Amino acid sequence: MGAFCNDDIAFSNFNFDSFQDLRSSKHVYDNVHGNIYLGPLFLKFIDTEQFQRLRDLKQLGMAHMVYPGAVHSRYEHSLGVYWLAGEAVHKLKNSHGLEHGIDHFDVQTVKLAGLLHDVGHGPFSHLFEREFLPMVHKGSEWSHEQMSVDMVDHIVDEHHIEIESEALKRVKEMILASSKYATTKSTREKHFLYDIVANGRNGIDVDKFDYIVRDSRACGLGCNFQFQRLMETMRVMGDEICYRAKDYLTIHKLFATRADLYRTVYTHAKVKAIEFMVVDALLNANNYLEIASHIYDPSQYWKLDDTIIKTIETAPDHELKESRDLILRIRRRDLYQFCNEYAVPKDQLDNFKDVTAQDIVCSQKSGGVALKEEDVAVSNVRIDLTRGKHNPLESIKFFKDYESDEKLSITDDRISHLLPTSYQDMIVRVYSKKPELVGAISEAFENFQLKTYGIKAQVHSTPDKKKRRIC
Repeated sequence: MGAFCNDDIAFSNFNFDSFQDLRSSKHVYDNVHGNIYLGPLFLKFIDTEQFQRLRDLKQLGMAHMVYPGAVHSRYEHSLGVYWLAGEAVHKLKNSHGLEHGIDHFDVQTVKLAGLLHDVGHGPFSHLFEREFLPMVHKGSEWSHEQMSVDMVDHIVDEHHIEIESEALKRVKEMILASSKYATTKSTREKHFLYDIVANGRNGIDVDKFDYIVRDSRACGLGCNFQFQRLMETMRVMGDEICYRAKDYLTIHKLFATRADLYRTVYTHAKVKAIEFMVVDALLNANNYLEIASHIYDPSQYWKLDDTIIKTIETAPDHELKESRDLILRIRRRDLYQFCNEYAVPKDQLDNFKDVTAQDIVCSQKSGGVALKEEDVAVSNVRIDLTRGKHNPLESIKFFKDYESDEKLSITDDRISHLLPTSYQDMIVRVYSKKPELVGAISEAFENFQLKTYGIKAQVHSTPDKKKRRIC
């Protein structure tokens, strides 16, 4: 296997275990993982305008408008994933290095993939990719994973970073490992290494380890999930990372904590209301500012970050007035109004289709104000344990103890009866973009539920106080 080229220190000899190498590295103090050491090669990528852009991308988008502490960025998350990727691969190297041929090339490619896995991410968390772009480019298959790969190539070319092509290829494959662009298993050597940063096989990866702990801490929420336990006891068996059978509850807690974060933070009703307003502001400004015009050109795309909101807010241009007004509403807490929500009945989940604004408007009975689709916003919130309706434990391999070479699967009938038997939830939320329409939209929403399910699936009716609110 080839080695990285370098100009400060031979890559093949770079080893953080030696005092000499620690002296040639820099360190930063992270509030989650403590001291993080950065070697010369990694600093070449970090000290670029493209990577520094991540400082201006909040990890949780607009969640800080509800959770004031959630102002951490993708920059610190990327450093955290880099560090955990290194810890994980070093652990495997120390315990299985000879058996599986794990060398320094493997260690550094895994760490570099961890560092750069989000370098192509869009603004406002996943709002840009999942909410804004589909409305601008119908049928677009743009993904931040693919842009991260394109951005890595751009950084290498723009800054003349010397790195062997085989190493670069491996790093990019690891970044794409959990996406639809992932290479097939048959083309990968040491497949287990591809599961460390972005695990498409079963979802256990250091990306989740970092953001679950980091997001929980930033939002002031408790986090009982201990990723250290899994990293200390994991083991490579048959080209995949396996875990002790006695740790299955810890793994379940990983997925359950992630689901709780989705429910309480990432898809919080107020956060979604603000996100709808940001999307509308971006859509109104897109033609004038050409926000989405460079999404396939990393040499221009890196200039786009969360500060686009401030650009719109402070620009005097008449063409941006509608967008400015929306941002001003956010500043003054004049938000789109949450009307109500319901959880889709369990027996209806398999046949569920996303509810649209048109569905709500068409459910309005005659009389009163006539609703328009542009008055209504609908959020279809999917929350699961990463495997849809399936138990995530079914895709994970376990071992009995360190004397055993047999891989085990843990089926539903062999786990604690206190764990859930349903692994996904679907919540439909409806918002009014104008406060005076809350009553009419709430009534239409109730009519939709009666028409669709024969019952009002919502827990309670919309409070009268909300319905009576006027401008």
